Amino acid sequence: MTWTDRPGSLRRGSSSALARVIAALVLSVPAVAVAQDAPDFGRLAQFVRWSGVAFSLPIIVGALVLLRLVENVAVRFGVRFANRRPTIQKIESAVRFVVYLATVAVCIGLSIRLDPTALAVIGGALAFAVGFAMRDLVAAFIAGITIMFDRPFQVGDRVEYAGQYGDILKIGLRSVRMNTLDHNIITIPNNKVLTDVTSSSNYGALEMQVAMDFFVGIDQDVRRASELIREACLTSPFVFLEQPVPVLAKQVILQDYVAVHLKARPYVFDCKYEKAFETDVHLRVLAAFRAHGIHPPAVLHRQLSAGADGPAEKAVASENER
Repeated sequence: MTWTDRPGSLRRGSSSALARVIAALVLSVPAVAVAQDAPDFGRLAQFVRWSGVAFSLPIIVGALVLLRLVENVAVRFGVRFANRRPTIQKIESAVRFVVYLATVAVCIGLSIRLDPTALAVIGGALAFAVGFAMRDLVAAFIAGITIMFDRPFQVGDRVEYAGQYGDILKIGLRSVRMNTLDHNIITIPNNKVLTDVTSSSNYGALEMQVAMDFFVGIDQDVRRASELIREACLTSPFVFLEQPVPVLAKQVILQDYVAVHLKARPYVFDCKYEKAFETDVHLRVLAAFRAHGIHPPAVLHRQLSAGADGPAEKAVASENER
């Protein structure tokens, strides 16, 4: 071999070495991409303080005991100070949120070593979990915070939602709990509440309007019936006298009967007595109608009688329908 061949051999050797380096880099790219696709959950164990996890358990138990204590105190104060019950329930709901958030923050601080590497791994793991397994829970949690600030209804309100009607007991991190008038506890996810229509009858106040419907015959003394209904509302022990008691009248067709629809709109002094108020007023109205001879709608028959001035029409209610 001559010296003139050595530069070529050096060039061929360096070219082959460069090719091997490029091939190694190309083969390493998929491995890096695969490693970035999903977080390495196994590395999380390196950043866990197991002593902190053990110490977090009594903190969680203490938080549960504190929540039960807050609930019992709120119930007792609500019974003792009935006129302040909505405010007490709002305070209880706010304290629950604070206890939840404080407990989560303390447990994470005790159980995890929060250095930059741990934060990177935990962030990737949380992003992966939230994206695939906890999206509904996080949506409900964010919706719960939105409900607390937007306030479509409040704790203690009497609300109608999706065919259910009752009192809002709690606005939690995940759901809203409603106690219906049949004493059924309804659990509604927070994100469902934000996307559907809700109707609040009192919106944070104790008093609430209670609409009541009455029907009398077209041939009855409607003005007198209206006065009796208003009197029954005003004399009820459940009425809220600071609000007016309007009674509206309208002629309607009720199951082939021509009738007069009388709608009263009084206020009850406490929404929890809504049905008791409605029952009391109806019983009073029935007794008053019976005493003054005011009858419900009936089929009317017309009789033609010939008089001196010609035929005249007279409406007579059927005795069988009365």
